[in-house]
Amino acid sequence: MTSNVTTGDVVRVALLGFGTVGQAVARILCSGEVPNVTLTHIFNRNVSRKRADWVPASVIWTESVDEILSSDVDIVIELVGGLRPTYDWVKTALEGGKSVVTANKQLMAHRGTELVDLARQHGQEIRFEASVAGGIPVLRALQEGLAGDRLVEVRGILNGTCAYILSRMQSETIPFGDALAEAQRAGYAEADPSEDLDGADAAAKLAIIAAVGLRRPVRVTDIATRSIRPIEPVDFLYARELGCTIRQIARASAEDNGTVFAAVRPALVPLSSGFGRVEGSQNMVTVRGIFGGETSFFGSGAGGSPTAVAVVSDVIAVAGRGPTPASNAAPTTFHQVSGDFVAPHYVRFTVNDKPGIIAQVTAAYAPLRHQHRRGAAAAEVPQGSAAVRDHARRVP
Repeated sequence: MTSNVTTGDVVRVALLGFGTVGQAVARILCSGEVPNVTLTHIFNRNVSRKRADWVPASVIWTESVDEILSSDVDIVIELVGGLRPTYDWVKTALEGGKSVVTANKQLMAHRGTELVDLARQHGQEIRFEASVAGGIPVLRALQEGLAGDRLVEVRGILNGTCAYILSRMQSETIPFGDALAEAQRAGYAEADPSEDLDGADAAAKLAIIAAVGLRRPVRVTDIATRSIRPIEPVDFLYARELGCTIRQIARASAEDNGTVFAAVRPALVPLSSGFGRVEGSQNMVTVRGIFGGETSFFGSGAGGSPTAVAVVSDVIAVAGRGPTPASNAAPTTFHQVSGDFVAPHYVRFTVNDKPGIIAQVTAAYAPLRHQHRRGAAAAEVPQGSAAVRDHARRVP
């Protein structure tokens, strides 16, 4: 692969977005700790209100993306987020001979395979370590540290908002609404937290990991998701009786028939497990390979500074012309996704206290007895489990 960056040259970097993560990235790049990398441009809407006196006077502030895309910068850092217009910006940058570093999980989950191919065609790089698990270098570890293994399964707590809410409900026995409000006040949850609570955020990250780690690209829209909204404090009390707690678990596994199982849903996890010990906004990812067994990664999954470290690490990798994980991330053919599985469940429901009610419940579940036994024998807890709520609560 060719590149517009040559070892030893001063690498010119432009920053799209000057929010929490963008400012943290700029501080690192302006600190003098990153040799041969110079921040030359900062783009942001209403840029006059964003100017910071600690940014060198040589940096060009602009509200015009075109000014950056037509400049001689070597690397464009995209931290604006969303699919549009960021897809067009990244595409134009790659076609114009610029490498791209992004933290945009939605962009890479929905259009990543296309952009990786485009980067390869134009001799550039696109790196996206910060799009998954914040400051935890999961993607690089999967592509480089575990390159000698064939990974077949990934499980993770990938959303800091849900991790915070569920850990607070567990420790303080407070209602979901109170825990959410607390998360919003602390800055862990957005004003509209739907993407986090209902699983879309974790599903996007899971799609990226499936492509990079399992080498099985999947469409985000094919990943089964369930919300954590119906969970109540009493569920944690019953979970504790089983030696468990509840966390939002994202899971993908590569099946022998070429399909991929993928789902994001609340699940019971043993209190003694790594997932059970995750608190606050921390993330954890566990992968399983056919040769090396299980490997886990744990750390800060959110926040400006941890995410900025991942972004700058990608910039340094491009500037040093190191190996290019993104360009070899995965095949570009999407795999069929299944959200179906068999797993043991516990059921909580409220009934009228009258004679015969237990017999009625037992009779209703009798046809499922054989299937449940199959699940208990074949499934792992919590790896193969999910939490579902219809009129009753079903938690593995």
